[in-house]
Amino acid sequence: MSAAPAPAVPVSNKKAALDGLYDDINKGSMFPFWATSEDVDHDEVKQLMATAKAIPYVWKYTDIEPLLQRAAQLVTMDDSERRSLILVNPGLSPKRASVSTMYTAYRLNDPDEIMPPHKHSPSAIRFGLTGEGNFTGVEGEDVTFGPGDMVLTPNDAWHNHGTVGGEQAVNLSVLDLPLVETLHAVHFDHRYTEMVDGKEIEKKVQTARYPSDYSQSIYGAGGMTPRFVDHSRGGGLSSPMWVYRWEAMQAVLDAHKDWDGDPHEGIVVDYTDPTTGGPVFHTINFYVQMLRPGEKTLPQRETASLLLAPFRGKGHSIIDGVRYDWDQFDTMAVPGGCWVEHVNDSPSEPVIFFGATDAPTQRKLSLYKRWGRNQAGDLLRLG
Repeated sequence: MSAAPAPAVPVSNKKAALDGLYDDINKGSMFPFWATSEDVDHDEVKQLMATAKAIPYVWKYTDIEPLLQRAAQLVTMDDSERRSLILVNPGLSPKRASVSTMYTAYRLNDPDEIMPPHKHSPSAIRFGLTGEGNFTGVEGEDVTFGPGDMVLTPNDAWHNHGTVGGEQAVNLSVLDLPLVETLHAVHFDHRYTEMVDGKEIEKKVQTARYPSDYSQSIYGAGGMTPRFVDHSRGGGLSSPMWVYRWEAMQAVLDAHKDWDGDPHEGIVVDYTDPTTGGPVFHTINFYVQMLRPGEKTLPQRETASLLLAPFRGKGHSIIDGVRYDWDQFDTMAVPGGCWVEHVNDSPSEPVIFFGATDAPTQRKLSLYKRWGRNQAGDLLRLG
């Protein structure tokens, strides 16, 4: 038997009745999916979307570097196995996220500091900024890297960080931790063991199992892959090429600097898995973007969120009509859905961005879209 319809509420009592209804809904941890006020123009969808969101933002390296130095003086390896500054987007605070799906952190290591091994479910990279002695050991491949080199630490791969060579070094990391956290799939493991004489022994240092130039000797030729090695190291969850050297990227940029490129992006070169041609991780990927001297890109909008770090040069970006100035080693958050234009302010030097994107996740879910405008301002579907 169906329930009788609720009696109509007299108009004179409707506001009080609605207030009581909304109080009871909130107490029950529920949300009314209908227009509740004129503040949202009676738009139910706009109301549903009125949650915390990342905002465009620039973190200045001139603010970050002094804090790293102070932390190096005050926080030792005896205090913590990590000494990184995570960039927290003001629109998402206190969540530790630079955009909704990724975070960036800056790490400074003092001379010859080597942290113990650990692993985690989020995928991560390190990108060298200063110093030639940045160090990351990944599943038995010891990698020393310098400015512009990118090192992968894939999902569930044992790795450790530090410096070698007697000087400080700073690197930039990007992780998909906010995305993995949203999926309730984050885990960390700090108990590293190796088999020694038939016994499992806990160790503070990984034993090298690969030559230090393994990634380059196996995969560095580009388009040529040896058959006689196992390409699924690290569980096959990422590119098996765990270090991408800046010299190779610079050569590609130099070879294409006079090409037309993309009017919405300039010259963009993706980092790829040499065994598949796809992104280095299943969730996020990385690229380098070059703006020639004086170049200004046409407006572009995409659903993917981006993190951009100027590795060379300085300039400004227009994001949803607001100007953001940036300089070398800053980091800029560009949330998905924003209209973006980039401008190289120098008439003689290129700008080179190191970029991170969550487009691989969106493509797997058939959610990725990209638009642009031409010189006349017409809207174009680009992808």
